[in-house]
Amino acid sequence: MQLSAGKLWGMRRMADAGGRFRMTAVDQRPPIKTPIAKVRGTDTAPYDDVAGVKAMLIEELQAHSSAMLLDPHYAIPRGLPLLSPAKGLIVTLEDSVFQETPGGRLSAEIDAWSVEKIKRLGADAVKLLAWYRPDAGSAVCAHQRDFVQRIGAACVRFDIPFLLELLVYPLAGDAEQTRDYVEMRGKKADQVLASVAEFARPDYAVDLFKLESPVAAEDVPGVGAAGWEAAQAVFDEMGRLAGRPWVMLSAGAGKAAFRNIVSHAYRAGASGYLAGRAIWLDAFQHFPEWQAIRAALRADSVPYMCDLNALTEAEAVPWFAHPAYGADGAGLGPADGGFRHAYGGFGDAP
Repeated sequence: MQLSAGKLWGMRRMADAGGRFRMTAVDQRPPIKTPIAKVRGTDTAPYDDVAGVKAMLIEELQAHSSAMLLDPHYAIPRGLPLLSPAKGLIVTLEDSVFQETPGGRLSAEIDAWSVEKIKRLGADAVKLLAWYRPDAGSAVCAHQRDFVQRIGAACVRFDIPFLLELLVYPLAGDAEQTRDYVEMRGKKADQVLASVAEFARPDYAVDLFKLESPVAAEDVPGVGAAGWEAAQAVFDEMGRLAGRPWVMLSAGAGKAAFRNIVSHAYRAGASGYLAGRAIWLDAFQHFPEWQAIRAALRADSVPYMCDLNALTEAEAVPWFAHPAYGADGAGLGPADGGFRHAYGGFGDAP
């Protein structure tokens, strides 16, 4: 793999100085809107409440993040003025409202938003979530593949990194049914691995994967615990199939479970995390007590991030050192070495 100049710059902006990703997600919509509406006793969550929570998360957590993932409707309007320009900015493009069909879920972009608009905003990367089941209906799978391929092509055109998130979900015949943005506990590892294998193909132009645990979160033992080798083998296979830098998502996993997950992921070659609820959900439970939320973020979320970041620095693989970039790394060698080699003379005098 080789990276264009814009994609290289965006990847560097998302990572810390050592090339590891410590990224916090604040783009969640249903997981924030639904509890707020329930507390308020309203059909829909008040805009100021949703935007206010996101702004607080940015304020309190950005110091410990290398980049933050924001959504266009709430986090960007209210939180962008609060985000330090030293932090990477990732913008989500998928609509949180998906279409449920007998054959599976269909994804779409947020209305009036595009890769071009995200690039013009000044973001460092585009994030797209695609619900995917390899065993879904053929028309559904084709729609999802076309959806991802179209966004990947636009990211190539506008020279911005493409960060793809994949999530397994329940089909109509499954015993477990949920429309929530949580892990499907009954998922099979083969479903996760086959999805990664499909979208690792060059047709999709993915630069960075955001992946769920291939094993149900509560069943991941953590490296060194009893039975850890079997879980590690599945993580290793996921890393092999990804074939490019990848990070872990939390999908609502608890703090301890997510730490176990990343311990396996880093051993398998992951370059960091992009997580939200594992970090801030406990604090959010205090809504609408705003000061209690802020206090809990400082007392619980920040120490958890510090522990996660220490593990990341010690064990995660720098993204530019991924084997996909070859011996020279991702164009980050000396001026007359890796960078110029990767771009075939990029920057030469005319």
